[in-house]
Amino acid sequence: MKLNYRNILLIALSATLGLSSCNTDFLDVTPPTEIPTEEVWKDGALAEGFVTGIYAGLQQGGFSEQMLASLTDEAVFTHTGRSINTVNEGSLSPSNLGWVDDTYGWGAMYTRVRSANQAINNLASATFTDETLKARLKGEAYFLRAYYYQQLLRYYGSVPIIKKVYALNEDYSVARNTYDECVKSIINDADSAALLLDGKTAVKGRATKVAALALKSRVLLYAASDLHDIPTAKTKSALVAGFAHPEFLGYLSGDRAARWTAAQAAAKAVIDGGNGGYKLDLTAPATAEQGRLNYISIAMAGYSADKTLDPSGGNEIIFGKFFTPSLNDGNEGGARQTGLRNGPNGYHNWAGNTPIGLLVDDYEMMDGTSFAWTNPVQKAAPYVNRDPRFYATVMYDGAPWKPRNKISGNVDPTNQIQTGAYDLLDDKGALFNRKGLDTRQSTIEDWNGSRTGYYMRKFIDPNPDLVENTDRQNIPWPFLRYTEAVFNYIEASIELGQEAVALTWLNKIRFRAGMPASKATGAALKEAYRHERRIEMAYEEQRYHDARRWMIAKETLGRPLQYVNVLGKFKTGKSMKEPYHFDTTVYDYTYTPVEEKSHENRTWVDKMYFRPFSRNEINRNASLLQNPGYDN
Repeated sequence: MKLNYRNILLIALSATLGLSSCNTDFLDVTPPTEIPTEEVWKDGALAEGFVTGIYAGLQQGGFSEQMLASLTDEAVFTHTGRSINTVNEGSLSPSNLGWVDDTYGWGAMYTRVRSANQAINNLASATFTDETLKARLKGEAYFLRAYYYQQLLRYYGSVPIIKKVYALNEDYSVARNTYDECVKSIINDADSAALLLDGKTAVKGRATKVAALALKSRVLLYAASDLHDIPTAKTKSALVAGFAHPEFLGYLSGDRAARWTAAQAAAKAVIDGGNGGYKLDLTAPATAEQGRLNYISIAMAGYSADKTLDPSGGNEIIFGKFFTPSLNDGNEGGARQTGLRNGPNGYHNWAGNTPIGLLVDDYEMMDGTSFAWTNPVQKAAPYVNRDPRFYATVMYDGAPWKPRNKISGNVDPTNQIQTGAYDLLDDKGALFNRKGLDTRQSTIEDWNGSRTGYYMRKFIDPNPDLVENTDRQNIPWPFLRYTEAVFNYIEASIELGQEAVALTWLNKIRFRAGMPASKATGAALKEAYRHERRIEMAYEEQRYHDARRWMIAKETLGRPLQYVNVLGKFKTGKSMKEPYHFDTTVYDYTYTPVEEKSHENRTWVDKMYFRPFSRNEINRNASLLQNPGYDN
């Protein structure tokens, strides 16, 4: 709300001075908190400030309290009473949107699109003289408009493409463009951004030429995928087949190979134009320990004080959300509480988005074979000899973590995650069974505990001197990273039948992680690629979209949740008193996977391929036609 300072001052003066009439010309000044629009585009610093404001639509990056991972087969949101169940249980509707994050919400995105339109239109006639700055700001505005429309497109399907700035009392009714038109518009904006940003000095957290190319790569890859090729999508979904306006969802016809070729070329442009990412030049697998450290170094991106990590892991980020160490509140403060929001309750954290067994079980063994609960050796020690990225992504029973005594006293001198139940002897030698310190029956904190038996580790700063419960971390969020572009190149190459080049790049990613080379071909290569993308990009807001565009959501996202129960029983002749620690010489541990539906009864219905438009939005805009499955 904009306050009228002149009226407020007049009322105040009349009340205090008894003024009935006076010369009020001295009040005809611009309020100090407002800058007239025409003045913004006369001054480079003010114009830059306006464009900087458009970045606010990025919010906290992916570090919301409810992460997108919990809408997939990666994680579950621990706390009840939240609207995330509405989405995962298939009850989403125009009158009940469930959880909507402002990083893709309809109103939030169009608010930023409007600001980008204002910037693009006004920068064309801006009178400040720094032409380099002017070009950079215009390039950033084009990029941001492309990014926000890309968000709308991948969550909602096609949307109205608005490039004008509406005035008050105009008719806001506007129809959806076709999917093809949306893609072309976004690509045009990305190309304009790349052209304008070419040669400009990169500013951390702001758009660059390579970021524009990476965004283009993502959009073209999605456009080539099954969900958006309507002839293919119709064979996989009766709902899509029966929808009256499939042009809102994808391409009705055309050369699909040409779309894959465009996606491949766009990805290659990122690979050739970027900085090479991080350690993608290995010709043999890194050691298991180095693979683990490589993966953590990428996640921390040089913003952890942990001395075991490589700061050049930050080279992976093409476009990211970076945080200011001095800020502890607002959006930045929330994002910098990622450890508090997701860490173990035994460290007085909230256990928000905990990994589920469906993700954990997909991590391969170190030799590249699949893990299976039906294998008795693997079942007896499920967290031994797994893909090194598992240890960098998931906290599991017995996993090493930070000093617990900083906040909970000397109850765990070995600093290990405890998500099971264990035999112990009390001071009188009587046997009892004690729940772990990181369970929902913890003696430290018996709420906020994981339901799944696991905790998120990725994106939580491992610096032992940082206490998540009280300290803030500065780990950036990767909107676009180099390895995503590599994956895009691999996928397009597979679809075009270029298996040798696809396998070469796929194994570069595996080598960095310490995993052996894949030798898959044909259909097995496609599955190996999809597996690798799932593991490498876990918790990075990829799986939600990948499962949909590949049209494998029913058999992946629609599966029931899976937890694990861990029980430690004394070996014959062995015992332990408090403090407990994980010890296979003392305990026989059993691990039991459990299917769980009471907390969240997940299902899949095909309307979930796209989000609905709210009933209020439909009522405001009669030209806006609803997505399939949401008419009733």
